Amino acid sequence: MSKANVEAVKLASNGLRGPLDQELENSDAFLSDAGQVLIKFHGSYQQEDRDIRKQGEKHYQFMIRSKLPAGQLSADQYLTHDDIASQFGNETLRITTRQGIQFHGVIKGDLRDTIRALNLAFVTTFGACGDVVRNVMACPAPTGDPQRTAVQDFATQLSNELLPRTRAYHQIWIDGEPIVDDEEDPVYGKTYLPRKFKIAIAFPGDNCVDIYSNDLGLVALFDDDKQLIGFNLLAGGGMGMTHNNEETFPRLADEIGFIAPDQAIETVKAIVGIHRDHGDRSNRKHARLKYILHEWGVEKFHQELQSRLPFPLQPVQPMPPFEVLDHLGWQEQGDGKLYLGVYVENGRILDQGDLRLRTGLRTIIERYQLPVRLTAQQNILLVDIRPEDREAINALLAEHHIRTLEELTGVRRYGLACPALPTCGLALTEAERALPHVLDEIEVQLAEIGLPNEPIMIRMTGCPNGCARPYVAELAFVGRSLNKYTVFIGGNPNGTRLAAEFLDLMPVSQLAPTMRPVFTYFRDERATGESFGDFCYRVGLEKLRSIVQEAESQAK
Repeated sequence: MSKANVEAVKLASNGLRGPLDQELENSDAFLSDAGQVLIKFHGSYQQEDRDIRKQGEKHYQFMIRSKLPAGQLSADQYLTHDDIASQFGNETLRITTRQGIQFHGVIKGDLRDTIRALNLAFVTTFGACGDVVRNVMACPAPTGDPQRTAVQDFATQLSNELLPRTRAYHQIWIDGEPIVDDEEDPVYGKTYLPRKFKIAIAFPGDNCVDIYSNDLGLVALFDDDKQLIGFNLLAGGGMGMTHNNEETFPRLADEIGFIAPDQAIETVKAIVGIHRDHGDRSNRKHARLKYILHEWGVEKFHQELQSRLPFPLQPVQPMPPFEVLDHLGWQEQGDGKLYLGVYVENGRILDQGDLRLRTGLRTIIERYQLPVRLTAQQNILLVDIRPEDREAINALLAEHHIRTLEELTGVRRYGLACPALPTCGLALTEAERALPHVLDEIEVQLAEIGLPNEPIMIRMTGCPNGCARPYVAELAFVGRSLNKYTVFIGGNPNGTRLAAEFLDLMPVSQLAPTMRPVFTYFRDERATGESFGDFCYRVGLEKLRSIVQEAESQAK
C-alpha cells in the first residue's frame, strides 16, 4: 500500500479501529489492505507461509509480537508465552532483536484469544508494530546497583508514556466495550507517525542494545557515587535501506546533547514530535527520523528541539568507549544471587532433535520460578538464581542438550539473523534458516587456519531492511535476490561504525568459501589484538577485493 493510502487509512480509522474491528468478525482467513495497516499498531502482522505458496496454495497466518520494555518478564509471564506457543502458535517462541517475543503461525480466528491471554499476564502487544514508538530497549542485565535498576524501570515508564492514548486496543481485543471516539492523541495526533520510531537506553560502556542504530538513544551517565546524573541524547540512527536506491541508506545516530533525568520524558516526546511534524509522509522509504538528521544537520535539529523545550540542552558529556556485551554464561548479579545468560540461536526457542531448548527453559523457569530478561542479541537471561541451585541448573542444561557459553565459537556466539523466509513478506531470500549452515562452514575454515575461537560479529538478513542490524556488524550478508546476498564488511565490534558494501550478488553456497582468503589474510597481517572488523576497515575494500580475486584466479 502506498504511503498516501496508509496515511488515509490512519486518518479514517477512528483511533486505529475501523475497519479492523469489523473484519475480525467475518469468516475470512485474511484482512483487507486497510485492516493489515491497522493491525500492525495492535502488535501483529498478517503473513503467508511462502513454503506452502510454492505448492500453489495460500496459507494466511499472523505474527503477534509482545511489547516488553527492557526485555523484562516474570516467570509467569514467560510461561504464559510458552503456553500460547502451543495453544495458538507454531510450537516456537522467537526472541526479537528488540527484546520482545514473537509468535508465528497464529490464525485469524485465534488473534483475540492470544492477545487476551497475554493481557491477563499483564503483557501488551499494543505499539509493538506500526507507526508509533516501538518497544523501548535497555540493557537487561540484572544488577544489585539500584541506580542501574532505576534506568531499566525508566524504560517501562517511558514506554507507558508513549503508548497511543486511543482506547481501541482494549475495546477490540480485551473488553469489547462499545466503540467510542477518542480525543486527539497528544503525542501522535490523528495520523500517528510517518514511520516507526525506535528508542534504546544504554549504560556507559555497554552497547548491548546497538544504541547508534536507533532513531533515539539515551546513554545513562552516573557520577562517582553511582547516582544517575542524566542522559546523553543520540538521534537519527536507522538500519533500513533499499537496494539500488541511493536515497535510502543505513545511518548511525548523531550526538545531540545532554539532559537531566527529570527532563528525559519531555525531551523524548519533543523529538518524537519533530518526527511527527517533519517526517516525510509522501514516501515511506524516506520517512524515518534519520533522513531529517541527514538533510537538516545536527545544528538545525538541535535548534528545532531546543525551540520545543522550556529548559536548555546541555553539551554532550564524556562517555567511556563502548563494547557490545552479550551477558552470556554465569554472572554475579550483585546482590548475592546469580544470573545465567543462555544462548538462543537466532532467537528461536524450540525443541529440535536432541536440542530441547524450549522444554529445558520451561523446566528451569517453572521449577525455580526465575524471572527472565531478553537481550538484543536474541538470547535469554535467567535471573535471581540462588548459588546453591547452580549445579542442578547446569545438570538440566546438559540433560536438554542446551549449549553453554564454553561450547560456543566466537562466530556462533555473536551471530544474528532475522526470520526472513517463509513468514516475512519482505524477505528476498533466507536468513534464519541459512545462517547456521554458513556459520558451520566458517567455523571449519577458522579452525583450519588456526583461528578456532576468533570472535567475529556476523549477521544475516533476508532483505535490506536490516532487522538484525547487519550494517553495524563486522561481516554481514544482506539478502539481494533468491539465494544471493550483498556482503558488507568492516563494522567494528562495538557497534559504532557502519560496515561498507564489499561484494554483491554472492550465492549462499559461496559466502563462506569467498571469505576464506580474507580470513587467512587477516590471520597473517592483523595487528596485535586487532578485531576482524577493524582490520578490514584499516586495510580497505580495494585490497580485500584483490585478495578475493587472486584466490579465485588461483582456483581456476
